[in-house]
Amino acid sequence: MRMVDLIAKKRDGHEYTAEEIRFIVQGYTDGSIPDYQMSAWAMAVLFRGMTPFETGELTLAMAASGDQFDLSSIPGVKVDKHSTGGVGDKTTLVVAPLVASAGIPVAKMSGRGLGHSGGTIDKLESIAGFQVERNREQFLQQVRDIGLAVVGQTGNLTPADKKLYALRDVTATVEAVPLIASSIMSKKIASGADAIVLDVKVGKGAFMKNVEEAEVLAEAMVSIGRQVGRQTVAVLSDMNQPLGFAVGNALEVKEAIETLRGHGPEDLTELALTIGARMLVLGGLFADDTAAREHLKERIASGQAVEKLREMIQAQGGDARVVDDLDLLPAARIQHGIKAKRAGFITKIDAEKIGHASVELGAGRMTKDAPIDLAVGIVLRKKIGDRVDRDETLAVVHANDEHMLASAQKEIESAFEISTENPDKKSLIYKII
Repeated sequence: MRMVDLIAKKRDGHEYTAEEIRFIVQGYTDGSIPDYQMSAWAMAVLFRGMTPFETGELTLAMAASGDQFDLSSIPGVKVDKHSTGGVGDKTTLVVAPLVASAGIPVAKMSGRGLGHSGGTIDKLESIAGFQVERNREQFLQQVRDIGLAVVGQTGNLTPADKKLYALRDVTATVEAVPLIASSIMSKKIASGADAIVLDVKVGKGAFMKNVEEAEVLAEAMVSIGRQVGRQTVAVLSDMNQPLGFAVGNALEVKEAIETLRGHGPEDLTELALTIGARMLVLGGLFADDTAAREHLKERIASGQAVEKLREMIQAQGGDARVVDDLDLLPAARIQHGIKAKRAGFITKIDAEKIGHASVELGAGRMTKDAPIDLAVGIVLRKKIGDRVDRDETLAVVHANDEHMLASAQKEIESAFEISTENPDKKSLIYKII
């Protein structure tokens, strides 16, 4: 088999065999296929696409390129959750303990933030002492003991995807749906889950800018799940404004804890219940979403959900007192209010601009090894559809540097649009596939 022939085959619109896909993935992983040939292949895929069969085989080959976790020693159906990334998206911090408190084991590997999309692992490191690194046996034993662990991704999980993702980023092939879908699903399959709930973000602050694009991606991932024997559900959710009010690591941990206590923002609570209910149904605890959702509400009201978070923090070496005392989280030196320049209704909050502003403050990173400031960020005071008076506070910026604050302030001010007319309310959940 020669890579040049396989590039030509895809260029001409033909379907690969499983053996040919394994040859491509293995060759690129071990270095026998060079970057320039893989770049040509990725561009051919971008223009010609892949069949569901090809995409499924590509996913399995990438999952098999490195470590694969066997979760069979953990009793019950293991259900994983993944988000395609957004601004203020602290859903995992709420959903994981909430679902685990109901009896579904959650063994989750999460990533760090890059660009304006925050990372769960960075957020958890806002908690003093919290250890995101766990070896395989520690990870499995913790889930067996308390039903919950959220850790950083192992260094050798889907190495083929790591190489291909980096290449796509610099060859204008990131948008290839089969490559996006197989990238996400290969990590979920290698992580060992029996079932997967995908939160596909849609809108200005997400990778997929409209519902039509998001549907194509969601259907591709659900198809992969079906092909490889994993029950998979995709929830298409809005990311035209930040999720919740808080954007920034420690600020989002605080909001997640408040949500688990039953005092969280309406949109974050709704999304957590929607995703969590699906996880309970896939885990076999309930036959329908309605009963599952009511059960999760009871877990929040009884305090069992936030107690499960406390257990996880303690098990991973963190200061569990933070659950009761949010002042133990890192706090920024400066708090500065952004004022409305006119009265009216909030018609737009550009999530992408808010995300970029948080990065300018130091809450995110533009390169994977850049340091971040866990204390800084933005807390919205208003959401789309809210009435606002002139000089009323739209958001509070938490900063540790005056120059960074000045730069972020301009971005935040331009993110808000105010009109005399009340906008139509948009749905948080667009579709479930």
